Amino acid sequence: MSENAKERIILAGDIGGTNTNLALVRFLDGSFDIRFSMQFSTQAETSLINPMRRFLERAKSEGFSAPIDVCCISAAGPVRNNSIQLTNAPWAISAAEITDRFHLPVHLINDFTAISYAVVLLDSGDEKQIAPLAHTNSLKPLPSKGMALVVGAGTGLGVGFIDKKIDGSYWAYPSEGGHSALPCWDDLSLSFFRWLEAKIGTEPGIELAVSGQGIGNIFSFLCSDAFDAAEASSYAMPCGSIEALEGSIAERILRKPELERPAIIASNRTQDPRCALAMELFVEFYARKVSSLASIFLPEGGIYLAGGISSKNEAFLMEGYRFMRVFERNYAPHIKEFLAAVPVMIVRNYSISLIGAANAAIQLGR
Repeated sequence: MSENAKERIILAGDIGGTNTNLALVRFLDGSFDIRFSMQFSTQAETSLINPMRRFLERAKSEGFSAPIDVCCISAAGPVRNNSIQLTNAPWAISAAEITDRFHLPVHLINDFTAISYAVVLLDSGDEKQIAPLAHTNSLKPLPSKGMALVVGAGTGLGVGFIDKKIDGSYWAYPSEGGHSALPCWDDLSLSFFRWLEAKIGTEPGIELAVSGQGIGNIFSFLCSDAFDAAEASSYAMPCGSIEALEGSIAERILRKPELERPAIIASNRTQDPRCALAMELFVEFYARKVSSLASIFLPEGGIYLAGGISSKNEAFLMEGYRFMRVFERNYAPHIKEFLAAVPVMIVRNYSISLIGAANAAIQLGR
């Protein structure tokens, strides 16, 4: 019997700052099928043990009694000493504690490592799963084997790398690239950098511009006294020039809770010049960082833009080659040539962490 033909049941988990998602996933014949799942509030829990216990009790009562072969938990935070301290919740996850309580072999991985293990299961030729971005020459190259880059803007910014082997195997590598340097290229981006630096008390990183909170940060800067409208003169804003804040859509957005602002900013980009400029700057920061990461690893296996922000703003990124016009820039001719030909794709299914965790359990078990 082949490795893929052997049925296995995986307890997969995706632990974020807001939600804790648990699932029983069946692996058979090379494919994954979520058989049972539940969601819990991360902030309402004090550890992973209690929601896991309630999940398993509920699964048993629903008739899911097949023995579990392995557990793989992905969570927002770095893995250290086989444990993860959550970055957005006041508790930690310990593999040893889970094994002691439930008698299961356990893998702990970063949440973006799970996404990396998920994107390799997607069909790059199926535009229901993947949306290829056309280069400025209108070509949409397909990924090959070799190194692939995964970058995802969501609540934060995740980065991962996957080595796709010729024999079909692959290995995902964790990265903290979401906390790398914030680029500056003109007076406006430098002013934003300095505004952020004053706000947080230290040099800011790219996540503070390329994420949901990043869109909020850019917008707050554009509504602050630190913003000089003259520095934005080179940016096209179809909805008019930036006027006084009082009585504007932007002023009303500032009254909203911070977590609600990014979606409202994006939806008002054609009505309000500050929203339009915030989104233009977001894409510029995003494309520059992805381009910089691509020059480091030369990902011939493709670049996957994961996370909810990319998929929800897909048309905006593609319009007029907005993302690609920035991404393809480089002072070195050979790097510019590489960037103009590398496949860049938006992951349309961004709720893939549980399948990624299940795939990680299979791959790491090998």
